[in-house]
Amino acid sequence: MMSGVSISAEQQPARPPLTLYLVKRLELVIRALLDDALRPLGLTTLQYTALTVLEASGALSSAQLARRSFLRPQTMHEMVLALEKRGLIARTPQPDNRRVLLAGLTDTGRRLLTDCAPAVAEVEGALLADLSPGQRATFREGLQHGVLALGALSDHRRSQEA
Repeated sequence: MMSGVSISAEQQPARPPLTLYLVKRLELVIRALLDDALRPLGLTTLQYTALTVLEASGALSSAQLARRSFLRPQTMHEMVLALEKRGLIARTPQPDNRRVLLAGLTDTGRRLLTDCAPAVAEVEGALLADLSPGQRATFREGLQHGVLALGALSDHRRSQEA
């Protein structure tokens, strides 16, 4: 109470939501839209993400793919088996350590990613539609900064646990 005047909860200025909350909400909306868009092609958003990581990075071990796809190794192992069974990826022994299998895209996997491109572009286009080119660049830079900053924090915490 200030100067004998009380402010009700309705009159108090609302605090803006945490940036982390907004990012999570955005992720959930994107995932729901992508799941709907990719379902007719027989993929989930997580499977699509793993395939695009392989497309960008080349062959990776299951553990590397899990880290880059933000999944637990056990979850990725099951996904790799499912993607391999569908012929979307193939695994071959790593040249310097034959016990490690590297997963890489097959031609079928590449064709499927090409088929997914219009649906994914539609979702991204809707996200960025009302932003100017400068705003789009700033938005992307902010997201990339967040990924790097929190990735570094995660790496630091893991190294302290080891």
